[in-house]
Amino acid sequence: MPKIVLASQSTSRKRLLVDAGLSPEIIVSNVDEETEFFNAMSPEDMVIALAISKAHTVREMIDYPAIIIGCDSTFDVDGVSFGKPGTPDIARQRARTISGRSGLLHTGHCIIDTEKGIEIADRVTTKVTFSELSDEEIEDYIASGEPLQVAGGFTLDGHGSSFIPLIEGDYTNVVGISMPFLRSAMTQLGYSWPEVKGMR
Repeated sequence: MPKIVLASQSTSRKRLLVDAGLSPEIIVSNVDEETEFFNAMSPEDMVIALAISKAHTVREMIDYPAIIIGCDSTFDVDGVSFGKPGTPDIARQRARTISGRSGLLHTGHCIIDTEKGIEIADRVTTKVTFSELSDEEIEDYIASGEPLQVAGGFTLDGHGSSFIPLIEGDYTNVVGISMPFLRSAMTQLGYSWPEVKGMR
């Protein structure tokens, strides 16, 4: 039986898998996301390319049967990719841009079954709508540190939850992995969901 391997250091992604009853091994790919090659792509294409790159990088690092899950997320505002802000200034600028508006949260997924030699890659998109944010609320949110290292500069399962009155689509996709997509991919690979939960 293969192991489930998550090619991500995201605590939110790990928590989604664990809360659904899975037991993932975490192997971080350390793929450089900020290269000209990836940045030149549209947000929709970039997340799939990065998910594939992360999954394949981890595949080269292991020598046992595994189902590798690679993911990448970005927030698409008017066709511009809002990745991880990294600094308070960028987080502030983005928060002001998305205040009272909607954007598209794209998550690229790449699932590799090393034993069967099968790969499934696709993107799931969820529309996210924000309330109007005051300057005080923006500064308080940035001071929490939460938005600096997450795609789009917000989270749906943390401090940012109070600013998001509406999402249209898959909630888990915004958190980091579309769990319905993952279940569907596992079915395509020939595994029942109870089998997947039993992989150790």
